[in-house]
Amino acid sequence: MRTLFQRLISTFALAGAAMLLPVAAQAQSTPYVTLERPHQTDSGDKIEVLEFFSYTCGHCAALAPLLDTWTKNQPDDVAVVHVPIAFNAGMRPLQQLYYTLEAMGRTDLHLGVFRAIHEQRTRMFDEAGITKWATETAGLDPKVFADTYNSFGVHSRMQRANQLAESYAIDSTPQVVVDGRFLTSPALANGYAQTVTQTDALVKQIRATR
Repeated sequence: MRTLFQRLISTFALAGAAMLLPVAAQAQSTPYVTLERPHQTDSGDKIEVLEFFSYTCGHCAALAPLLDTWTKNQPDDVAVVHVPIAFNAGMRPLQQLYYTLEAMGRTDLHLGVFRAIHEQRTRMFDEAGITKWATETAGLDPKVFADTYNSFGVHSRMQRANQLAESYAIDSTPQVVVDGRFLTSPALANGYAQTVTQTDALVKQIRATR
């Protein structure tokens, strides 16, 4: 019998993977797609890499450490921006968590959230569960965390993330957009490591044309 935790994970995962199969069908032909309409980026002169993800997405959990390692080896002309996605109201608390960690300067806990959910089976799908993990496991100050979690700044960042997802027509996770022009994913690149390799190739391609 499936546990409640497994049912919750499945529910969230289905929201992000509902349209993954149609995209996967393209994987054999091209490891990335060129967007019909290039988007203005928010990173100035830097080459912007947007990673659209969800903490409950198993594919995102697999890609995250690989992308993190790649990010740490990039020069200053690359800006990697993580964009948490909420396809429904139930996914918003974890979207809110990412921007809370960002606002507190604790994005070092980013991979830890994936581990807590997917390896340690921590139930942190609502504010109470998230707060328990953040304060008891991650050791964050309860008042500072609560104030930041419910702050205007965090909610503004969530709104911007939703706008980006809509603008790029993101319908599954993870997906990586490079320089507002190219999109790749494990489905398109046919693997997690391949996604990072393709992202790196696109960044180098863009750098060479500047």
